[in-house]
Amino acid sequence: MARFFEIVELTNGDVALRRVDDEEDGDALVRIHFSADAKASLSEHHVDIARVMLEAGVRKVGELSGFDMDDEEFDIDAPSHKVH
Repeated sequence: MARFFEIVELTNGDVALRRVDDEEDGDALVRIHFSADAKASLSEHHVDIARVMLEAGVRKVGELSGFDMDDEEFDIDAPSHKVH
């Protein structure tokens, strides 16, 4: 059974990777927290930066697991909603 993941921006401003089938209050697999200074210097781009960081991590896990992901197979959409 395939596992699907999504990137969401949490209401506290953190960006998280979680399983799609997790409830809204479920634990995220990974959370990225930017300081107020970092957010200010990145303007509106902190979510894009977090997305790239998460994609790199998922690719590395795949590589270490012996699974090569083609660009067509790997697509995590940018966060489209905020959750608690």
